[in-house]
Amino acid sequence: MIFKRKAYQELLRWKEQDADRYAILLEGARRVGKSTLAEEFAKNEYQSYILIDFANTPRRIMDCFDDIGDIDLFFLRLQAETGVNLVPHESLVVFDEVQLFPRARQAIKHLVKDGRYHYMETGSLISIRKNVKDILIPSEEKKLPLYPMDYEEFLWAVGNNTYGLLRDVYKSDKGLGQATNRKLMRDFRIYMAVGGMPQAVEAYVNGCNFAKIDEVKRSIINLYEDDFSKIDNSGKLSAMYRSIPAQLSKNRRKFQISTATKKRRTSGDERLLYELINSKTVLISYNTTDPHVTPAAAKDLDTYKLYLGDIGLFVTLMFIDRPETENEIYAKLLSDKLPANLGYLYENAVAQMITASGRELYYHITKKPDSTHFYETDFLISSFSKIVPIEVKSAGISKHSSLDYFLEKYSNVVNEGIILSQKDLHKEKKIKYVPLYLAPFLFEQNLSEQSSTGRD
Repeated sequence: MIFKRKAYQELLRWKEQDADRYAILLEGARRVGKSTLAEEFAKNEYQSYILIDFANTPRRIMDCFDDIGDIDLFFLRLQAETGVNLVPHESLVVFDEVQLFPRARQAIKHLVKDGRYHYMETGSLISIRKNVKDILIPSEEKKLPLYPMDYEEFLWAVGNNTYGLLRDVYKSDKGLGQATNRKLMRDFRIYMAVGGMPQAVEAYVNGCNFAKIDEVKRSIINLYEDDFSKIDNSGKLSAMYRSIPAQLSKNRRKFQISTATKKRRTSGDERLLYELINSKTVLISYNTTDPHVTPAAAKDLDTYKLYLGDIGLFVTLMFIDRPETENEIYAKLLSDKLPANLGYLYENAVAQMITASGRELYYHITKKPDSTHFYETDFLISSFSKIVPIEVKSAGISKHSSLDYFLEKYSNVVNEGIILSQKDLHKEKKIKYVPLYLAPFLFEQNLSEQSSTGRD
């Protein structure tokens, strides 16, 4: 099943503006749809194309790269072996899973300089650093991250055309009423339950029940863990990955590697952490210590949280210890009957939305006056020269002491605070209450403001 993806428009811009000077690398976690998007784009936008899947390609194709010094011979062999005629300036060559054959990535410099054809690569970043340590990374390469399907892409997939109307609602600053809000929140919780991995979305679109959808998601998690084991046979990478829901549930101020691995922290653990981050299966949020400056300038590299890259996988990983996730769990999520202390589930959904908007993730912790306890602001985003603090609530919204403290302490850099919850859109004093299904427009709006002023 082919789904509409926003990245397709980015690929069109690349083809029109940059493809004669740069190859493009579609990078992201396994199973987010990179290969499908690459082939669909090649079919639709070029007269002919060659797709070489380095995860499953015969030796004779790989041997063509022995002749890369003689470009004419290289193209003759490649066309002969694939049976595809390449048309100058009208053909695309796709190197799929290029991290498995670094010589092809290194060849990009010569191929782009030759100028006859366009080049696209797809790659999962797991172990990519190890695979490219002995090659020259081409400067003639642009990168385009591909994430799991966001909420708008999910609605496209299921044939729901309300997203444009939701944008109008957000701009109006007026709520829709309790009945409509409940319906829209239920739609959003369906997205949370399914997630944005194309295989899981396809199962949902095809009418599969949640037991089957959960089975699909578990297979993806197993695939990730197989990848982790290839670069870390100690099991620490998998332990870090699996511990994310549990650590978020305890409301810790930072992710603790030793808690995940059940072992004393070693110097090699930091390397493993960044292997995990580079795999794009997880998202990292840094504590920013001084909101008076830009979040990036004040981030604490030693204080961070981890989220999963896909909310659907997060739901499955929360209950991965059970033989199979019962339909009851999904029924409770869809009817909003899960325990109130599962607010971190919604927090992960927000982290995914912020990342999909092109932003980095930041949060803020500060010690309460005359206390050993802390105030924590879930997320911070920039808007012009101001900071927007965001608190995520799964249930009640009447108490928000952390946000109140932030608004008072940093009043000179804050216009308003945001509470993301399941409640209808409204505003009280300096706090705007935004239902979770409208959250993407908050990040979209601020990105538009930044681009118009050139500020970050």
